[in-house]
Amino acid sequence: MAGSMTFAQWGNDLYTGRRSYPIVAKRRLWFSIVAALGLASILILVVKPLTLGIDFRGGSEFTVENVTSTEQSVAVDAVHEVLPEDEPRVAVVGQTAVRVQTAQVEGADETAIVEALAEGYGVDASDVEASFVGPTWGAAVSERALWGVVVFVLLAAAFMAIYFRAWRMSVAGILAMLSDLLVSAGVYALVGWEVTPSTIIGFLTILGFSLYDKMVVFDKVRENTTGVLDQSRSTYAERANLAVNQTLVRSINTSVVALLPVAGILFLGALWLGAGTLRDLALSLFVGIAVGAASSIFLATPLDVALREREPKYRDHTRSVLAERERLATEGGHDAELAAAAAGKAQLIPGHHQGNAAQPRRKR
Repeated sequence: MAGSMTFAQWGNDLYTGRRSYPIVAKRRLWFSIVAALGLASILILVVKPLTLGIDFRGGSEFTVENVTSTEQSVAVDAVHEVLPEDEPRVAVVGQTAVRVQTAQVEGADETAIVEALAEGYGVDASDVEASFVGPTWGAAVSERALWGVVVFVLLAAAFMAIYFRAWRMSVAGILAMLSDLLVSAGVYALVGWEVTPSTIIGFLTILGFSLYDKMVVFDKVRENTTGVLDQSRSTYAERANLAVNQTLVRSINTSVVALLPVAGILFLGALWLGAGTLRDLALSLFVGIAVGAASSIFLATPLDVALREREPKYRDHTRSVLAERERLATEGGHDAELAAAAAGKAQLIPGHHQGNAAQPRRKR
């Protein structure tokens, strides 16, 4: 139908440069949005810190099976009979189980809580399973989780610096990934769910997904910008922007395909069916994949361009290209593509009219 455009046609137009969105040109807007989200996440984490699970903080855990009612106040009252000052954390697991976490108790206090929970929920004491995690184990788990994130970030930075032979892309990629982690942690704290080992696995997974997405975009940027300083048809920012547009459809498709099964786990498995063991992993994955895809498009490459343009050679090259276009537009040069670009009406495509015509044609 005339006037209509399919998704495939839209993607093809983006790749060939017939259609282009000024993503890199609006980098100050994206930086402001990311800064606002980062500040909001920090404020959330300060006002409402992450709720650490028992694996990190230590304590006792009681799981009540075969209950007919999952009313959480019953568990709270049962714990207060033995530990009046304790504020237990109660969670419903599935349809017939309740999980209760308290400060670490042993001996008579543990037996008393088991009996109180059994009486409160009307089940046998054998249906109440008790376990505990010591503070030393919790501290060790926390330390390992932190080191896992640090090691991943350092290895990712080294890999990008070596692969792209450019520290700017490495810095831009790492800053974008850290922003993904910060925003994801802010959302997680806002929801208030406990941070468990599954959560940490989810965070490490989204860092890996985010790294993969950024590597694809950066690889296209490198391809488009090879030899950019040896020509005067387009700037580094324009060729990088073309790369982002060329990989836009791939980023969207990959993110949607990854989000669909995670959304199924989160909304169907965890929230509807009550599979509490899945929700920690699913929430961190869902938020992280969405945020990581957005940062790959709107943050990583614009950061790389901002770092490049701080260098004199890129800054001078940009000024030279823009000045030449302005001259051609003023003199009415015969190079229609350059004249249109000078007027902001065309996207210059690397590889077009190259060779002897790589330099702008002079007016005869």
